Parts: sequence; structure tokens; C-alpha cells
Amino acid sequence: MLIDGHKRKVDYLRISVTERCNFRCQYCMPEKPFSWIPHENLLSYEDMFLFVKASIDEGITKIRITGGEPLLRKNLDFFIKMISDYAPTVDLSLTTNGSLLEDIAQSLKDAGLKRINISLDTLKKETAHYIAKKDVLDSVLKGIETANKVGLKVKINCVPLKGINDNEILDLLEFCRDKGYEIRFIEFMENSHASVKQGLNSEEIQEIIKTKYHFQKAVRAISSPSQNYILEDGYTFGIIEPHLDDFCNDCNRIRLTAEGYLIPCLYFEDALSIADAIKAKDIVGAVDILKKVLQNKPEKNKWGSDNSSERAFYETGG
Repeated sequence: MLIDGHKRKVDYLRISVTERCNFRCQYCMPEKPFSWIPHENLLSYEDMFLFVKASIDEGITKIRITGGEPLLRKNLDFFIKMISDYAPTVDLSLTTNGSLLEDIAQSLKDAGLKRINISLDTLKKETAHYIAKKDVLDSVLKGIETANKVGLKVKINCVPLKGINDNEILDLLEFCRDKGYEIRFIEFMENSHASVKQGLNSEEIQEIIKTKYHFQKAVRAISSPSQNYILEDGYTFGIIEPHLDDFCNDCNRIRLTAEGYLIPCLYFEDALSIADAIKAKDIVGAVDILKKVLQNKPEKNKWGSDNSSERAFYETGG
């Protein structure tokens, strides 16, 4: 069992397989091109898998593959199958922007992927183009439909931004309810790489939904980043509120970047690398580094109206 310095059980590993992304979303990535990490600096799937096996043996029961855009890394289904074959009961999921999903959804499902989170911030083509800096909506919607069709459990992520897509909250809620997808609205997390600076908070999101629907607050699941709400017809939607202390109270997550850095908290810059240990097949050494990172895991993040992270979400997967 993995325990952090604040006596919290850590059983959730998020793995960023690439920092590359084919979108330039305004709340995440710089508008201008930047230098990519050379491929030789990335951990191979085989090296990542060595750490994944050790992590599962130490108590990890939930793994999420992230990016950047993880589907840009070739043979991702091969990596997913390695994990699934080793530990079929592990809750194995993926976060993606959905644009490349139509052609690979079946392969991911066959490899052992169970769930998928897809970003959908708008149902309007022009707004999607404005947010992502390219024409993406049709491919994303096709990806969502295909993922659902092949049997993956689909969850939709949406970041409401003031003056950009805040007038679509009800439309997105109803789209997901009618399609049978759960939607989670995510408060904008301040970071220096974003070109937009203001999103809607939980109270503002709820007020918009209240103009049309009655709902009640659900009991929050332990370690869940989302506070869920239930409409009168039984449909559940969630809001992720990183600015509240209870977001961190039961945090059970640790993050691994494509270069091999272990990150204890999305907000903080502190990280230690397992790359040398893993490449030398020093599994004991890599696990020791993992436990050291967990001991230094902060009690809570520092997001707030006057705080902004220097951490690039495209490196860590959010």
C-alpha cells in the first residue's frame, strides 16, 4: 500500500505518454509552436511498463493514460494491452480530445481500455475553432460516437470560459444527458500557459443550470475530484472544483510524465525523475523514488484568485 506524508492512500497513477497535442486550447497550451521533447528523451512503453508493474504491485488500482494528446503517440493500444494483460482488474482509462478517436476506438477497447474521458467545450463549430485554433468539432463528435458504439464508457469534460462558451452550459448538459454520457464541468485552473484568464466557478455554473432545472447535491465519493449533482430525472452531472480545500482532502493521485518525472501535485513544480533507475532496470530504486515523492506530496494545492501554476498541463495531463 502506498501512503503519502499526510496519511492518504495513493492508488491512482496518471501517465502522460506525450506532451504533444494537435490542439492549441486557450486554457491549456501556448498559441505559438514550442520545442518538443526529443523522442529519445521519452520513456519507452517497455520502460513505462516496468514502473507500472511495480506500482500495481505496490497498490495502484487505477491508471489513466493522458498527454498532451495521448493518441498522437503510436501504438498506444500496445501499451494499454501490456497493462491490461498484467492486471485485468485495474481500472484502466484514457483522457483525449477525441479528434483521432474514430479510427482507434475499437483497438483501444480490444486492448483492455475500460473508460474514456473526452474534452468537449462547445457544440458550435466556430467556437470550437476559436478555442482549439483549428476546425475540430466534427472529428471530436465522431470520436465520441464511435467510442460509445464500441462499448467504452464515455465521460465528457468541459471547461466553461467567460464570454466564450458559458452560454452553452445547458446545451452541453442536455446533449450529454440525451446521449447517455456523464458530463463534468471543470473550473478553469489558472496557469501561466493559458491565453484566457477567467472561467466560471462552481456557483456560477450551478446558477445557470438552475434557470431550467432543479437538482440536488450528491454525496461525494471518497477520492473523487468531482462533486456530483442529480437532476430530477435522475441524470447526474459533476463539477470539478480545484479551488476548494476538499478537492485535496482525499487526493489519491500521483503523476508520471513521458520523460519519467513523478509529480506529486498538479499545481506544484516539485518532481523527481525515475528515468535513470527504470532504464537501468533498478525497480527497487524507482519505487524508493516513488515513496520519497509521496512523502513530499503537499496537503493541498494553491489555486485561488491570486495564484497561478507554472506547470504545463500538456506535460502532465491535467
